[in-house]
Amino acid sequence: MNKKPKYHFQCTDCGAVYKADEVRYLCPKCASKNTPDLPPKGVLKTLYDYEALKVEGVGFDSLKKTNYLELLPIENLASLPNLHIGKTPLYKQEKLEGKKLPFHLFLKDDSQNPTFSFKDRASALVSAYAKEQGFNTLVAASTGNAGSSLSGICAAQGQKAIIIVPQSAPAAKLTQIIMYGAGIVPVQGTYDDAFDLSIKATEIFGWYNRNTAFNPMTIEGKKTVSFELYEQLKQAIPDRIFVPVGDGVIISGVYKGYEDLLKLGIIDTLPTIVAVQSKGSDNLARNINQERFVIESSHTLADSISVDIPRNFYMAQQFINTYQGEVLEVEDSDIVRASGILSRNTGIFSEPAAATSFAGLLAYYKKGMLTENSKNVVLLTGSGLKDLNGVNDLISIPEAIPAHIDALKNLSL
Repeated sequence: MNKKPKYHFQCTDCGAVYKADEVRYLCPKCASKNTPDLPPKGVLKTLYDYEALKVEGVGFDSLKKTNYLELLPIENLASLPNLHIGKTPLYKQEKLEGKKLPFHLFLKDDSQNPTFSFKDRASALVSAYAKEQGFNTLVAASTGNAGSSLSGICAAQGQKAIIIVPQSAPAAKLTQIIMYGAGIVPVQGTYDDAFDLSIKATEIFGWYNRNTAFNPMTIEGKKTVSFELYEQLKQAIPDRIFVPVGDGVIISGVYKGYEDLLKLGIIDTLPTIVAVQSKGSDNLARNINQERFVIESSHTLADSISVDIPRNFYMAQQFINTYQGEVLEVEDSDIVRASGILSRNTGIFSEPAAATSFAGLLAYYKKGMLTENSKNVVLLTGSGLKDLNGVNDLISIPEAIPAHIDALKNLSL
């Protein structure tokens, strides 16, 4: 007797439904009409038999016992890398700059993942799926984090990673990629140029492609953060979650995790999720309610969310509109300031892209938009050590003093 498929895909644009073995990346009907000057259509959503799971009595307690395997598109947890991925700490912060906060603030620190990035969640699931499907070479386009993540995960799995990066990617992230033993290919151009080349390489060489918003497994990996938040907040729904946004995949993953719980009847409402972008790279936020998508060149110090063409725009737009999400843009100066406040008040040093979400929370706080006793989560997605250039304006190294106590007494510390 054939086992019933665990999941299927549905196109977020045309609604076409595909069996798990019928398609691997985009909906072929929509992908054939895509043009390079617009976000791609045909991104697939992974759906499970929620009604059957409810009949089987699958609830949150049973999901925890299996590490959510019933809601993951793999067959065996042993396919995942033998690294500590996910289950990152959630810190409660009661004060900022010496003042007690009138609301509850929780910081989800995903820089604690093996390659110091939230993207390990996606890479781990992509790698596990590739292992089960017989792929040994994986490729990705990246400004740094996704590439270093895939490289590290593949190193742990005995798989080969090929990373195509724009030549402007930060040296710290490129160093990670090289140290993990991946093949690195810098290209003359932007992230979008690297993305397009990786797709062509997938077609020509048969490599398995990890690209966000191209591979539906990336969203399934990233959604696990929502399961963890639900558990860590003692099965309560926060009022708001602030998420840094570039391609729109992380925020879609956060939505997808909560939506899975909603479809299982475990929760009856979703949190308000705030998409925070830099004004220097606001192609998702600026177009979210427009009929015609208009691209503007990105110029932001937050390189991990510097994107001209947000590849997961249409799915993110659907989620935000369906569940009444909110969109916010912040200046690069706000991001740098937020990084400093976060570091000196909490001991968490986040890269600019990660600090963007905290800048969003500070903006809401300043405007009086966070109600008393509300629960607010800030998603911190990467370590500050990945991009030291972003905080150069905050760094001033004092001149050396004589190694004598009298010289130390004269300093104002």
